[in-house]
Amino acid sequence: MSLYFTYLIAGLAIAMPVGAMTVEMTKQGLKKGFMQGWAVGLGGMTVDFLLIIALYMGLASILSISYIQIPMWLIGAFFLAYLGYDSIKNSNQDIALAGDKSNVSFFSSYLNGLFVALSPGNLMFWISVFGAVLSDSYDMTQPTKFLVVGAGILSGILLHDIGLLSIVAVTRKVMNQTMIKWVSVIAGCILLCFAGYFLVEFVLATKRLLVS
Repeated sequence: MSLYFTYLIAGLAIAMPVGAMTVEMTKQGLKKGFMQGWAVGLGGMTVDFLLIIALYMGLASILSISYIQIPMWLIGAFFLAYLGYDSIKNSNQDIALAGDKSNVSFFSSYLNGLFVALSPGNLMFWISVFGAVLSDSYDMTQPTKFLVVGAGILSGILLHDIGLLSIVAVTRKVMNQTMIKWVSVIAGCILLCFAGYFLVEFVLATKRLLVS
């Protein structure tokens, strides 16, 4: 249990920094309600779970190859730039105020979260994070330890998502349509900043490859 709670805190710490998934969850939670934001988070957690398993099975060694990393950073930059542009362009659409029923399905929001989490640049970021946290849990002779560690990390991320969306749900009750629209615009700008970060990583990775 001590191992589980240690990595639960680690999972919570991993999820705390504002990332593309956090921005998307907050935006969808404000525009469409708790359940839609929750669906986005579940989509992200699905990818987190698969990533943890894939890293344990040896994916980390494959993705450490520069020729694979470089295009993933570039594709990720374009993907997040598109999400940011779309968030700003459609900032005044599909807004359901508190008490209104959203016209967007739960599954549609789940797929949205899945696609955000599958952004190549986002995958590279999380792979590096998960790789560092799970570095001492790759022992194939102790599969139980790894399962406990993985469960702890996912529980921490789940706790973060529920806490974040609870705050969003309360905040949403006092916001009007114009305020939610501007939150969507700000979220789009933040996503564009993440796209810029991934683009910088692409340039740096390319330079390292050329120097070597």
